[in-house]
Amino acid sequence: MQSNDHGNHNNIDICSGPLFSKILIFALPIMAMNLLQLLFNAADMIVVGHFSGKEALAAVGATAALINLLVNTFIGLSVGTVVTVAQDYGAGRILGLRDSVHTSIAISIISGLVVMVAGLALCKPMLVLMGTPEDILDLSVLYMKIYFMGVPVMMVYNFGAAILRAVGDSRRPMYYLVISGIVNVILNLFFVIVLHMSVDGVAWATVISQTLAMILVLACLIRSNEGIRFIPRQMRIDRQKLKEIVRIGLPAGMQSLLFSVSNVMIQSAVNSFGSTMVAASSAASNIEGFVSTTVNAYYNAAITFTGQNMGAKKYDRIDTIAKICTVLIFASWILMSGATLFFCRPLLSMYTSDPEVIELGMLRLKVIIATYFTCGVMIVFPGLSRGMGYSVLPMICTLIGACLMRIVWLKTIFTWYPTVVVLFACYPVTWGLAGLGQVGIFFYARHRIRKKAAIVTESGTHALYCP
Repeated sequence: MQSNDHGNHNNIDICSGPLFSKILIFALPIMAMNLLQLLFNAADMIVVGHFSGKEALAAVGATAALINLLVNTFIGLSVGTVVTVAQDYGAGRILGLRDSVHTSIAISIISGLVVMVAGLALCKPMLVLMGTPEDILDLSVLYMKIYFMGVPVMMVYNFGAAILRAVGDSRRPMYYLVISGIVNVILNLFFVIVLHMSVDGVAWATVISQTLAMILVLACLIRSNEGIRFIPRQMRIDRQKLKEIVRIGLPAGMQSLLFSVSNVMIQSAVNSFGSTMVAASSAASNIEGFVSTTVNAYYNAAITFTGQNMGAKKYDRIDTIAKICTVLIFASWILMSGATLFFCRPLLSMYTSDPEVIELGMLRLKVIIATYFTCGVMIVFPGLSRGMGYSVLPMICTLIGACLMRIVWLKTIFTWYPTVVVLFACYPVTWGLAGLGQVGIFFYARHRIRKKAAIVTESGTHALYCP
């Protein structure tokens, strides 16, 4: 029995017809959503950088790695939501789809509260441990404490948006983010310029706008007349769905955690160069995010398209999905990286007028952006593997190829040659190593899927393959 979700004009029919145009149609709203999110985040940094000084800019930037460390582990669980919902949807399992939706929302609330408590308790000791410069420590702690108060609503939004994307709807999450982002920018300007607040102003603006996004996505799910309809009184954790979500999502979350640990170590090394370098790295990293938005969009497309076609047992289409995603990675890298490098100085000037900050920011951009295609391969191919049900192997690959090698790099190469260029070179080196491993894992998973499909065909059975 097929879910009537296919009748929703917002949903893309992923399991039939041409793939290239559908992947682009699906990815573009996610790309736009991510770009808008970065613009809104950039607004935070631009407002505090120009109206509160480079110390406030550095204070906001210094928290990014630690926030990601505490938040991304649980957001990784939403990857399990995408795969579980997508496979239920592709296979037409309506009751399973409803259980997946209600279990996912329950998980998002619980995990959000856990992260909030951990963040409030650990933010200051962790920032001190990272060697955050004294002149920005108090501002960084203030920003993080307010930010973590809004983490529960952010978690619910992310899981809700993951549910919509899993059934092929990437438009409505974008619309909700546009609305909340505009509110965020307006509140930034009001709190900082009119009320003369500093990092606390942009933090409260973020919390309020994220709350609005959560309300919109929940209202969408509650109003739905389809398999993804969320009924609050029916919210509970189904043990089987929890197991499925955790099986896929926990390794993805652990990968994010391990990645964030390595980024915290890199941020600590950046901190050792002083608050000017922290400000420069923060601004450059924010600009790099505009290039990574395309990669993230293709990752979401890869995991959703692969997951639905796995559920529908259309395994041959997975090869085509991989080829299209690879072409899109390289095309986007050439266009966006070229534009970023050409306009890097005026882009950095938007964040600060300090010439030293701008020069150091340009140095980081030149080292990282030129090789960003390696990051694209490393990020997108795990989406293909996870869509097929393989989540542990991509995590192990990232652990060894990226996280472990970054630690080795910092303890050896950077220790021997402690320069900014050597520090930032660890990004492309580890991206390349992890990317090669992820491609190998995809081919291994694809081989296993084909072998299993052949056995199923020969035996005449039709059980859904679960590795």
